[in-house]
Amino acid sequence: MPFLSSSYRRQWFGTADGARRDILAGIVVALALIPEAIGFSIIAGVDPRVGLYASVAIAIMIAFIGGRPGMISAATAAVAVLVGPLVRDHGVEYLFAATILMGLIQIAAGLLRLNLVMQFVSRSVITGFVNALAILIFMAQLPQLTGVTWHTYAMIAGGLAIIYALPRLTTAVPSPLVAILVLSAISIGMGLPVNTVGDMGKLPDGLPGFALPQVPLTLETLRIILPYSLAMAAVGLLESLLTAQIVDDMTDTDSDKRVECAGQGGANIVAALFGGMGGCAMIGQSVINVTSGGRSRLSTFTAGVVLLFLLAVLGPWVGRVPMPALVAVMIMVSIGTFSWNSIPNLRRHPPTSSIVMLATVIVVVATRDLSLGVLTGVLLSGIFFAGKVQRMFAVEREAAANGGPIVYRVTGEIFFASVDRFTRAFGPEGAAIVTIDVSAAHFWDISGVGALDKVVARLRRDGAIVEVIGYNRASADIVDRFALHDKTGVELGAVPH
Repeated sequence: MPFLSSSYRRQWFGTADGARRDILAGIVVALALIPEAIGFSIIAGVDPRVGLYASVAIAIMIAFIGGRPGMISAATAAVAVLVGPLVRDHGVEYLFAATILMGLIQIAAGLLRLNLVMQFVSRSVITGFVNALAILIFMAQLPQLTGVTWHTYAMIAGGLAIIYALPRLTTAVPSPLVAILVLSAISIGMGLPVNTVGDMGKLPDGLPGFALPQVPLTLETLRIILPYSLAMAAVGLLESLLTAQIVDDMTDTDSDKRVECAGQGGANIVAALFGGMGGCAMIGQSVINVTSGGRSRLSTFTAGVVLLFLLAVLGPWVGRVPMPALVAVMIMVSIGTFSWNSIPNLRRHPPTSSIVMLATVIVVVATRDLSLGVLTGVLLSGIFFAGKVQRMFAVEREAAANGGPIVYRVTGEIFFASVDRFTRAFGPEGAAIVTIDVSAAHFWDISGVGALDKVVARLRRDGAIVEVIGYNRASADIVDRFALHDKTGVELGAVPH
């Protein structure tokens, strides 16, 4: 069983020093999760407890069944923005039911290996995704920077100074944790007029309870929740897989994206059964965890357990944590997340890559919809790739001086994007012998076969005797299956290459 394997155990416990860093990093993440979860609950139109309980359940569960050690998953804005109409029209119980169905869909996606679609997400799209999230993380802090006293700005500046200066002296304790503790002590001790976590919303004063969603088990219920569940599952998996790739790059390690898909599903089901909303991986908190030293499943588990302890036992004290301390941490995350070398790379990289990256950033920031931005980037990448490949072919015409056979030599890739240029490369030859040599070409799809069909039919209609030679194995197979006017006339085993 994978949960009993030695590699799985190593993902939990490394060296003693590593475990200490994981625990400290988890504490920092737990504190940073509280205002985020409350804010996402407000976006979804539910009680703050729904977002907070979801964060606890998802973080603890994903530590056991996720595929990316050290990545933080909890309630997120990407999912919260989708469920507002469902909660408004049908109530929170339908949200819980939709979240369970969301989890089942994600488990099915893992079993079906839908994580492989990440192979079609280019590096430019990932860079755009990262930069857009960095911008959104910073923009999310702006409400805490407007209409406030000067004490807020002073505390944020002090927090950033601690975060960036302390690692020069010691890395024994994560600098974000020190910043939160120091600024909390100053704020509480001096009674400074700054916003606190408690101002974001009422914190729960007890433990979550297990309960099934109180909805009728009918096709009508399924009709109501299925569209929301599909959207939540898709967005949650997309953000989780992209975040996993980013954490892979940050830690120079690999992860099991298929397990991560199913793990996200299992975590969301448990969250719904304990009164929580749906969620997914969080790039901001994952960056906090990694930069604070968190690398293993222990850091993710610690974040969930400490968050539960803070809510159930230390709620009144947690409510007094100053928001400027957490804003300073999130600004650090925004700065650390943004790919700064992507700016000079705009001139060094190919224009198409830069356009894809910028389009992804613009769409995500403008719409606040991560899936729409990534979809835009993927579509543009596909269009640019097809445009590049469709130019990678040529047709050369060779005519004998004594009126002998005319030879067309085709090189390159023939597929849907290049068929127009392919068909236009052959002119009317009249009564002649025409040989089309495709030994240096490849026919990829039925569009390419159709184009060849069209050329052969037109030349024969003009009176030419046409022969096509040199098919490779794959081209011969697809031509024999789908061509109307010409077959390869050879056994596949005898095809040259």
